[in-house]
Amino acid sequence: MLHEGGKAGGSRLPRSTVAEPIDNAESFPRYAVAASAVARTACIGCGYWGKKVARNLAALNALHAVADVSPASLAETSNEYAVPGHTFEAILDDPECEAVAIASPASMHGDHVRRALLAGKHVFVEKPLALQVFEGHSLVKLARDRGRILMVGHVLRYHPIVVALVEQARNGRLGTIKHVYSRRFGLGKIRTEEDVIWSFAPHDISLILALLGETPTYVSGEATCILTPGIADIANIHLGFPSGVTARISVSWLNPTKEHRTVIIGSKAHAVFDDTQPWEKKLQIYDHRIELSSAEPSISRAEPVSPLVAQGEPLREELAHFLNCVATGRQPLTDGAEALGVLSVLEQAAKSVRAKNGH
Repeated sequence: MLHEGGKAGGSRLPRSTVAEPIDNAESFPRYAVAASAVARTACIGCGYWGKKVARNLAALNALHAVADVSPASLAETSNEYAVPGHTFEAILDDPECEAVAIASPASMHGDHVRRALLAGKHVFVEKPLALQVFEGHSLVKLARDRGRILMVGHVLRYHPIVVALVEQARNGRLGTIKHVYSRRFGLGKIRTEEDVIWSFAPHDISLILALLGETPTYVSGEATCILTPGIADIANIHLGFPSGVTARISVSWLNPTKEHRTVIIGSKAHAVFDDTQPWEKKLQIYDHRIELSSAEPSISRAEPVSPLVAQGEPLREELAHFLNCVATGRQPLTDGAEALGVLSVLEQAAKSVRAKNGH
């Protein structure tokens, strides 16, 4: 259990605590508070997602300061968690600040990460790491050269249900994976600095790469721009892998209803992760059988089985993992190398879309 704390008027944990991994016999590996020095971490960006990052850092007793270009957002977040509000430059110059969690607009990620690493800070940055692969490579090298932790916020990888799903796939429960498809639909949040591919698809790309453990040899994208010329609102990405597995990712921020679903088709079973369902139904495994021995394929249907997974907030788990990595020097699950794999797929998909649209 992660202890709450850090809000104005609330109880704070002593600074000798930070989230450490533990094994839970009743579920999959999780994170809990154990004795180790917690890194003083500043939250860069206090917008919609930045406020969530600040809340979770405060709950983990790690929030040291906040920064935002909006005076109103800065004051609101600073007051809520009783921490100083500074400029980004002031945080970089603060010798007591050991790490930063960057939740600024995607177009600023590369610059903010570079400057933070040069200032000697450990860095957690929301996806994507950068908007170009070559810039991502330079940031990964810089972190390595400076001996700093660099972790990218592919938050889906820290969802307890997804941890269970990946484990089920890797231990052979599903058999040989044949195809994966995901749909991430919703109405908003519509952006103008990045399109729906860069905003929505990183989560699903990261999950698919984790499930399959290989790099795609084929990436194709198609997109439709409806609201703003040159900014895709609806898109599909098709992936092909050396093993013969195929995958499809569909994303849209113009869908009237929310849908966050990933389906894995295996030789032994199918798995469905639906993040819009109640917790106990988010992951369902179907032991359907398709027999091909006769002239006509036959299907044997089975009722779904839902593995028991202890509840947890993915963002809390993710930030706990970051703090643990800073404390121990371990490389994060979603480190720079993992981020580059996702970034490469994003860039190839974007290039394919431009080519098909005549750009």
